[in-house]
Amino acid sequence: MCRVVDLKAAVLAKNDSVAHALRAELGARGTTVVNLLSSPGSGKTALLERELGFARERGVPVAALTADLATENDALRLARSGVPVKQVLTDGLCHLEAGMLGRHLDGWLPADARLLFVENVGNLVCPASYDLGESLRVVLASVTEGEDKPLKYPTAFGTAHLVVVTKTDIAGAVEFDEAAFRANVQQVNPGVEVVLTSAKTGEGAGTLLDRALAVADGHPVHAPVMAQQHHVHHHHDHHHDHDHDGHAGGPAHLHTRPATAPTR
Repeated sequence: MCRVVDLKAAVLAKNDSVAHALRAELGARGTTVVNLLSSPGSGKTALLERELGFARERGVPVAALTADLATENDALRLARSGVPVKQVLTDGLCHLEAGMLGRHLDGWLPADARLLFVENVGNLVCPASYDLGESLRVVLASVTEGEDKPLKYPTAFGTAHLVVVTKTDIAGAVEFDEAAFRANVQQVNPGVEVVLTSAKTGEGAGTLLDRALAVADGHPVHAPVMAQQHHVHHHHDHHHDHDHDGHAGGPAHLHTRPATAPTR
């Protein structure tokens, strides 16, 4: 008798179990995780750098972990804020998983960190499938990406607790249709808040930090309808199996190091 095993479902189920435990562990120590997802080039790092700076000015203990396939560029930028920052290089893996995050927080995450911002790999497909133990999932899109982005990537936008639009300072130049974008977001995620930001002009400055602190204080977050079914939907978006270090669902080989601000 041949037994058919859904490898993807098994991997995701294991990840969910680890994420649940990580969320409970971090919650017990008073740390709230914010997972930031977006396409490459959305302005995620620029926005986060500003928000980390605001946190430091306000005396809020925060930390940031940023994941990329290669280079430490984003971590070096974020470290300029003066908060603890760690770089994870995934060697080509397109997303983080809860187990990876947990291992790289061990011995590094400051005990007093109230918020941990995780800048996920730039990708709106794979990362959307993996719960990292976050309490706030934020999906970002720049005005240059088109108003139909939420319809093209319904899983990412449909599981978001908050949607952030970036680079609004050039919205006019690229003829961004805000009303159409908002309507498309609501189509896949009814009721979710959409925030407009510009790292250049300061529009929406501090809003992400405020929303994260509200969650840390116990305020309820938006409940996406798709969140309860996201693994089913993800199978349509995510067509390749991952072979981490040669074992299905096993740990990826990652390089990590704390980042320091560049000297001048």
